[in-house]
Amino acid sequence: MPLLRMSGHEFVNRCQQGTVADDLIDSHRRARLGRLKEGEIRSWRNSLPALARVLDDAGLQHVEVLIEYQLALSSLRADVVLAGWHPHTSQPSYVIVELKQWTHARALPDTEDLCLPGAGNNNRAFLHPVAQVRRYCQYLQEFTTVLDAEPDAVAGVAYLHNADVNGVADLLALEPDRYGRLFTRSTRDQLVTYLQSRLSPAHGTAAADDLIHSPLAPSRPLLRATAEEILHADRFVLLDQQQVAVSLVRRAVKKAREADGKEVLIVTGGPGSGKSVIALHLMRHLAHDRHTVVHATGSKSFTRTLHHAVGTDNPRVRKLFGYFMNFADSPKNGLDALICDEAHRIRAHSVRHRGVRQIDELLDAARVPVFLLDDHQVVRPGEMGSREAIDQAAAGRGLRPRHIDLNGQFRNGGSRAYEQWVLRLLQLTDEPATEWADERAFHVRVVDSPQQMEDLLRAKETQHLTARITAGFCWQWSDPHRGHLVDDITIGSWRKPWNLRGESRLDGVPPSWLWATDPDGFGQVGCIYTAQGFEYDWNGVILGDDLVWRQDRWLPNPRANRDPALGGTDPATFLRLVRNTYKVLLTRGMSGTILYSTDPETQARLRQLVPASTAAEPDTLAPAQRPT
Repeated sequence: MPLLRMSGHEFVNRCQQGTVADDLIDSHRRARLGRLKEGEIRSWRNSLPALARVLDDAGLQHVEVLIEYQLALSSLRADVVLAGWHPHTSQPSYVIVELKQWTHARALPDTEDLCLPGAGNNNRAFLHPVAQVRRYCQYLQEFTTVLDAEPDAVAGVAYLHNADVNGVADLLALEPDRYGRLFTRSTRDQLVTYLQSRLSPAHGTAAADDLIHSPLAPSRPLLRATAEEILHADRFVLLDQQQVAVSLVRRAVKKAREADGKEVLIVTGGPGSGKSVIALHLMRHLAHDRHTVVHATGSKSFTRTLHHAVGTDNPRVRKLFGYFMNFADSPKNGLDALICDEAHRIRAHSVRHRGVRQIDELLDAARVPVFLLDDHQVVRPGEMGSREAIDQAAAGRGLRPRHIDLNGQFRNGGSRAYEQWVLRLLQLTDEPATEWADERAFHVRVVDSPQQMEDLLRAKETQHLTARITAGFCWQWSDPHRGHLVDDITIGSWRKPWNLRGESRLDGVPPSWLWATDPDGFGQVGCIYTAQGFEYDWNGVILGDDLVWRQDRWLPNPRANRDPALGGTDPATFLRLVRNTYKVLLTRGMSGTILYSTDPETQARLRQLVPASTAAEPDTLAPAQRPT
């Protein structure tokens, strides 16, 4: 939906009167889209009148002008979409216009689609405006159902209305195509001619209506690409309840479409039970069946890793993997299925609309919303994704969810017995804690120091097993200093940095989303924000002083915790969240876990539950074969 919609004639008049920017500010405020930046207001005041003069000279007073048009399932907005009819085919025609106030810009060396706007030593890189508008065109084409049969309906232009050709000569090297071409102040006449070649003088009201009211869903060509590229040749085989879950969801989607109905499914399971494998299979099969389906999570790192897991470099396929917050303004039942992976991370409230719950937005977005979750992985204030909470929200809509429980099985590694042992250890169940007894395929050890933990895990790495160390958030997390990570975690003489928070590799250190899978991730310690959703063969966990054992129970120690998200929580909430945090950290390993606590009494408790005979170093195990 646009913030403002009007005819070309009205657009020209409002720009001449100087009111269009104020109207946009008004619309932005009514839509509750957050605080406006001065730069955005300035661009409306300067750039929109420049486009209005072009439309006036082109004789396109009757096209529809859609300003700040929000792209489907995204927070992105195109500056302007011009809606009308093609002058030669009389079919709907849309031109996305990206407006820039730049006077100078140069290409960023060694890149194809980045540039440096402004003169002088500016080094802040921006996406090339042609590359930017191309992405908008592709996104609009792929997520707007009415455009399925109109492959030539969308075109894009970038208009640098303050620039001359000489000022942006570098940018002209990017080859133009239908989805993106660049115009400047000195090629304004060519822009007029180009718009006339894409839009007729006829009234564009109906074309704009078709676009705005079209169901927003992945297009059929995109779904075919997804089906072809996700899970080639069924490389992840489903077992027992995993296959049951997939079959039930496929059945529900088919029935809901045929009968114009709705069904909610909740799939619960602990670590390693195959929730994300199920999600990927559903994406593949539903796309193959030509159903509109999108995958969503609440974690950027997890979504980026899923991109890696499906083994595709196709950016079109990656657009089908988004975030819970993308569905705040989705049309009701606009998708056949919405796969909500890691659904325990659903926020209590909408990120965009006051007084609205995020769970309600997700329930409304598809005929068949599917929630895959672990009740014991809610680790942050404001998260509410649990089976009980989703049941209640669905009941409020007269829906009775279907439940699939994966807790009776584990897929290729991991240990059901160990997960139950962890739940008892942390008093997350009514059953008392028991001594751990090693299994043939899973081992637990308590060590005397973090250095001993590191040495044992490094030996696993040399045996071509994946191993990582995680810790409670009991040390500050510093930004890199002079291009190097800071050794924030200090325990005696042992010092290590947290994992890198950034998105790009630094000094050989992988970005956060690759910490669990990149071989260079071993040298840094991961926290809950990095580890949740990931698995590796061997898992080292350092329990900090924020959760300590005293006599017969766990006691919270908020003063020892450095996680800003937990600041200000009451003791009961803090205890619940920090126990869930350690439950997540303790259940990342697929072959074994090594434990150490910085608190002496807690360390003694661990020693009591992991006998010395068990603590002997286990034999080498083969690496677990599993999806990320």
